Order: sequence, then C-alpha cells, then structure tokens
Amino acid sequence: MIKFYYTILYVEDVQKSLEFYTKVFDFGVKMSFEDGSYAELDTGGTTLALVSYKSLENILSQEYQKVDKQKNPFGIEIAMCTDNVQFLIDKAISEGATLFEPVKVESWGQTVGYIRDINGFLIEICTPMD
Repeated sequence: MIKFYYTILYVEDVQKSLEFYTKVFDFGVKMSFEDGSYAELDTGGTTLALVSYKSLENILSQEYQKVDKQKNPFGIEIAMCTDNVQFLIDKAISEGATLFEPVKVESWGQTVGYIRDINGFLIEICTPMD
C-alpha cells in the first residue's frame, strides 16, 4: 500500500512560516523542533511540513533552487479548500501573502483564486469540488 504522506516546503524561516500558516489557515502545530529547523502542521489530512534551507543543505548532496518571491513561482501549487475564497485570500494578504490571480468562478463552477505565501510558494484557494 502507498499513501501520500506529506508535502514539505523548504523555507528560510520555519517559525515565521509556521506563524503564517497557523494564522491564515487555522492549522494546529503537529510538531515543531526547538531549533527551528522543522515543523509539521495539522491539516486534518496530509501533513504539510516546513523545513529550513539550512537543514536541507545537510540532507542533500546536490544543489537545489530556492523559491524566490521576485521570480515566477515554481510550476507546482498547494491548494486549500474553503467555502469563502475571497475571505481567505484577504486574510492571507493581511498576513503577508501577495495576490497572484484574483478570485473567479471557473467554467466548471468552482470558485478559485491564487496567492503566493510569504516565501513565494503558489497557493490555490478554492471551493470544494464535491
């Protein structure tokens, strides 16, 4: 059996990122290392983890590309579902996120908008599809 276990975002400041995700999305903290190198958010499903670039440099032997808010986002996103997309986007922006694509209703009926978090990661904020 294979299970999608977690997504990891590599960030400069784990604590600052942890504060953003707990404030904006109301996630609890599943665990957090005291040295600020690693944290996991309780999302109610698949774990979202935050790991410092410094820790990653101790794990990987090859170079990697850091996310850069001044450049286009990577071709990947994480998505958060809510019944009130605009409210959540406004809340994220008030905590330091930037608007990437304004809220719109897609042809299939889903309401969707995009932000970039405080690190520059692309986040889709959308209504559920069920």
